[in-house]
Amino acid sequence: MDREDEQLLRRRVYGADHDDPDPGPLPHWAYAELVGGPLDGLLLDITGWTPDEVETGVALATELGQFGPGGRALYDPRPGVSGRFYHSGDTP
Repeated sequence: MDREDEQLLRRRVYGADHDDPDPGPLPHWAYAELVGGPLDGLLLDITGWTPDEVETGVALATELGQFGPGGRALYDPRPGVSGRFYHSGDTP
C-alpha cells in the first residue's frame, strides 16, 4: 500500500482545513462519525466531551446544508449506538 492509498483510508475530520496535507484523525483522540446529511462521512472530534455533551448532539456550521452559507447541520447520537452522530435536520 502506498501513501496515497493510506490517505484514502484515513477519514477527514470536520473543521480541518481543505489545504491541510493530513486532515485525518489523530491517534488517541475520540471521534464520532457523522452519518447522513451534508457532512456525511466526516469525523467529529469529541475528545474531552462529557457524556451529557455527547447526548446533546451538535449544530455544525456548513455551506452545504439546506440554508447554504451561515446554516448549520444538526447531528444527534442514537440510543445504543456509540461513535456515530446522525443527521436530524438543518437550521439557519
